[in-house]
Amino acid sequence: MPRPLPPPHPSSRDHNERPVIWTASVSRLFDLFRDITLEFDHQANIAPIQLGFEDAVQHIRERLATERCDAVIAAGSNGAYLKSRLSVPVIIAKASGFDVMQALARARKITPHVGVITYQETLPALSEFQAMYGLNIEQRSYATEEDARAQINELKAVGIKAIVGAGLITDLADEAGLTGVFVYSAASIRQAFNDALELARLTQLEAARGRSHPVADTLRAKHGLNDLRGSSDAMEAVRRSVTLFSRSPATVLIHGETGTGKELAAQAIHREHPLAQGTAAGKTMRPFVAVNCGAIAESLLESELFGHEEGAFTGSRRGGRAGLFEAAHRGTLFLDEIGEMPLALQTRLLRVLEEREVVRVGGTRPIAVDVRIISATHCDLEARVRDGRFRADLFYRISVLRLNLPPLRARSDDLVALAEWCLKHALASLDLRPHANLHAEVAACAALLAGYAWPGNVRELRNLMERVALFLAAEPLRALTPAFLLSVAPELMAGVELGRRATETALAAPKLPAVTESVEQVLARFGGDRAATAKYLGISRTTLWRKLK
Repeated sequence: MPRPLPPPHPSSRDHNERPVIWTASVSRLFDLFRDITLEFDHQANIAPIQLGFEDAVQHIRERLATERCDAVIAAGSNGAYLKSRLSVPVIIAKASGFDVMQALARARKITPHVGVITYQETLPALSEFQAMYGLNIEQRSYATEEDARAQINELKAVGIKAIVGAGLITDLADEAGLTGVFVYSAASIRQAFNDALELARLTQLEAARGRSHPVADTLRAKHGLNDLRGSSDAMEAVRRSVTLFSRSPATVLIHGETGTGKELAAQAIHREHPLAQGTAAGKTMRPFVAVNCGAIAESLLESELFGHEEGAFTGSRRGGRAGLFEAAHRGTLFLDEIGEMPLALQTRLLRVLEEREVVRVGGTRPIAVDVRIISATHCDLEARVRDGRFRADLFYRISVLRLNLPPLRARSDDLVALAEWCLKHALASLDLRPHANLHAEVAACAALLAGYAWPGNVRELRNLMERVALFLAAEPLRALTPAFLLSVAPELMAGVELGRRATETALAAPKLPAVTESVEQVLARFGGDRAATAKYLGISRTTLWRKLK
């Protein structure tokens, strides 16, 4: 039977105006990308790149010199790596909670001993889910390929037979003689393609209005002022500071506990800058580059920040590589957890800030850079300066402007609205619509939420709501009540117990007889000192004078 003729090829004009999307992947994810590409081939010019990590970065940078690309699609650790190093938007395909459950179901058919390995952080919701349903699941996270291989070997040593994860993990699991269960579904990859198409269309629309193509990085800041959610006075003050700081090129030091949204605030400061969106045709959006100074070994951090020349050290890439300072040229470099930066690198960083130029590791040629520095820390940097663990001159150089983010427990007025917003997003990621009375149900849990200290702040609240969404998905008719919330999040009981003990203590306290004392007697007790008397009584001197009269 003859094959049907293909549809007419679009005109060269239409072809050139279609979005250009590249996919970067290896192993079994490459095959899934290829299959989904067929569904979107009529909407965009899609080119597959069967490379990952640094090889993909070099390949894409070389092609960008002569070709146009509106977005790159990648996934997992490879996607995170590309996102921090490329000057085009990188859409990261993410496995949904439903993907994880389906993958676990497939793994359980093979063996009751299952491992789950995810990039950088584990899945808190999965821990509670497995406890409630008695599942035998071991969770691990990884940062590098070597780390992933070590985690797999550890799981193998304790008897794990199947491992759920992304492409790198499943390949390494197969290599170790285990069964690798791929976590991504066609639906998740399809969503990434839709996101890439939407971004490309917005880019073209902005270009048609005389704006430039946006740049991504961690390279494109995704969050703005509206993402600093909360109507409390504390958050209103934060938003005012962000707006004010965005107008200045001065360095900013953001201080806040873990989970308070330090990077989100940094991105908002960057995006609110008048030049962040471009001011004239042909001017590119200012890049935003982020690096966690505490998550990278000292030897690697130096190369990441300042770049390196060919042959600078064993394993250095042929031709050398630009560092994050160069990637952030004319934009913002966000140094998260700067308090963890080694002293030797603090000296190099100070020199870059003073001289406005970097020298790559193993090089001698200075490279001019125009970069605004926004730093963040959860620790007391002034105390570290006193202890000799942080350079005083660098501290004052990076903290011209200072922003303190309030912990969640200090803005309890925002708790219900934040919890509802996080829960709605968590339900949406599971393809579930929230109940019509969800707001009332969350409000009914307000006292329970307010009684907890939230050491992980907004991040902890978001993770808890993802856990709640997973349990609600398992029981669709279940109402969100305080009792149900406690069963899913027993850690909230700590707040309940604290409140109960305080009440019992108050009730058990002996009742002392009330002692009344006239204003004249108090005045006499203070030797006629009216200022001291007024202060003791908690009234003004005018009121005291009126009472005496």
